[in-house]
Amino acid sequence: MSELTKKHTFVICAYKESPFLEECIISLKKQRLKSNIIMVTSTPNSYISSLADKYQILLKVNTGESGIVQDWNFGYNQCNTPYVTIAHQDDIYFEEYSLHAVTCLERCKKPLIYFSDYCEIRNGKKVVNNQLLRIKRILLLPLRINLLQRSRFIRRRSLALGNGICCPAVTFAVNNLPNPVFTVNFRSDEDWEAWERISKLKGCFLYDSSIQMGHRIHEESETSIILGDNARSKEDYEMFCKFWPKWMAKIIVKFYSKSEKSNKVN
Repeated sequence: MSELTKKHTFVICAYKESPFLEECIISLKKQRLKSNIIMVTSTPNSYISSLADKYQILLKVNTGESGIVQDWNFGYNQCNTPYVTIAHQDDIYFEEYSLHAVTCLERCKKPLIYFSDYCEIRNGKKVVNNQLLRIKRILLLPLRINLLQRSRFIRRRSLALGNGICCPAVTFAVNNLPNPVFTVNFRSDEDWEAWERISKLKGCFLYDSSIQMGHRIHEESETSIILGDNARSKEDYEMFCKFWPKWMAKIIVKFYSKSEKSNKVN
């Protein structure tokens, strides 16, 4: 077990003064398999630094270009372990997440990413089933079969109908991936675009169908803001065009946008 602890890092991307940051930190500290934990930010302030001090977490400041993707890439590159999870400050990780991730990655000859199923956190309560979650689980259904996780065709077909992979639920096998992982092309679909590129590589998408983390949905989350200003539909269309003819992409995006409405806070 002690050897496994040296192989994984949670990097928390902290931004401004999230009231949920401490809960995220505590969930990482309570992991059954202890991992390295660091924190990065492009908005340094006393709130973030005080929490880093309180929990004895190394804090690094991104003094270069800031933004969601830029911060993710910066945090990713601060880690020196073969496996990295970019922890979003509003989310929580259940106590067996790192154990599941590292064990699964270690068993695979050439892993690319590990990702678990997830629940939503709404008003402090876990939501394990709604329209969006059901659709995502259907999209990922073929990847529950181990032999199909190495198939480029299967994982691209899974991504072709939408992004079923929850970004904070992903752990990256650094040594088998390009750097940077994310490109500064999108505001909302930066993760889907990364999965699309990674899906072309030789290796495995390791899908854990058990719920190992909670993704928080609230009014100030970036997802809710993006859905509020309709910025996502344009990017969704661009992504569908990577898999389908333009005329087909236009049809699919209309249905896909309806499913995203469950991400809005009622």
